Amino acid sequence: MNSTNHRMPARRFAVTAAATVLAAGPAALAGAGSAHASDDHGRASAVVLRTGLDVSLLRKTVNVPLDVSLNEVQAPQSAEKTALTARLDGVDHGRPFSVLRAEAATAEATVSAEKAEGSTRLAHAAVHVPGLRLLSLIEVEEVTSKATCEAGKKPVATANLLGSVTVLGKKVTLTTGGPTHVKVPGVGEVRLDLSRTETTSRTAAASALELNVSVNPLKLNVAEVEGTVTLAKATCEAPAAPAREAAPAASPSASAEPSAEPSAQGAREEGGLAETGGSSMTPYLAGGAVALLAAGGGAVALSRRRRS
Repeated sequence: MNSTNHRMPARRFAVTAAATVLAAGPAALAGAGSAHASDDHGRASAVVLRTGLDVSLLRKTVNVPLDVSLNEVQAPQSAEKTALTARLDGVDHGRPFSVLRAEAATAEATVSAEKAEGSTRLAHAAVHVPGLRLLSLIEVEEVTSKATCEAGKKPVATANLLGSVTVLGKKVTLTTGGPTHVKVPGVGEVRLDLSRTETTSRTAAASALELNVSVNPLKLNVAEVEGTVTLAKATCEAPAAPAREAAPAASPSASAEPSAEPSAQGAREEGGLAETGGSSMTPYLAGGAVALLAAGGGAVALSRRRRS
């Protein structure tokens, strides 16, 4: 009775060990072949003009923010407004003033499964800040920007300035070598960065013009205007690249010579298994057999010792 009780756990151990080895094979294969699909279809944006200005009133006790934008879109969208006005408490008795007027001002952002793209165009435009109603902060003939992000490709960002540029009534020449500084006594100072572009492995951004503004008009109850103005900015983020599918297994050559001697179907499959080295489960089957034999041998040895 005792010998039977000792043999049964040994047999169970042998069966359990073999089953564990055999089950591990398919699980490992399933884990190696699994992949997670991405639902990231990319992003794109575009804006013709964006301001981030602080307006200080004459007594400098109040700072009024001027944060406005024209034709700011997120994919998939487009806009073609050509004028932007704003109203600030304490400035020119609260009456609206023109921030930007242009002949053409367009922004477009598109996204598909393969590509994300943002683009802008601004033509014959004049930008104003509070306190300088008659004097433009900047006038441009034409500026454009474009950011293109394709799945699996390097993103591209471009920005162009066409024609002349006038800042605080002065015609200036801009270069890509560095910022341009414009100073007007009694009015203020503007620093301009031309055609700023940035790219990473999946993103791109392009701005035709970026201005750092510091002016003191001392009119219309305005003491100072400081901050930034961005013209023609586009951004994008590429969609996730599609996962590559595993190459199909090579099929037997159609031109292979038939066997000289006829054989049964079962025998032909066995021959094919020997020639190709077996299936992907062969190592696990072999491992399971070895574990089963080892466990069985241990159970037999244990039984003999207890009988003796």
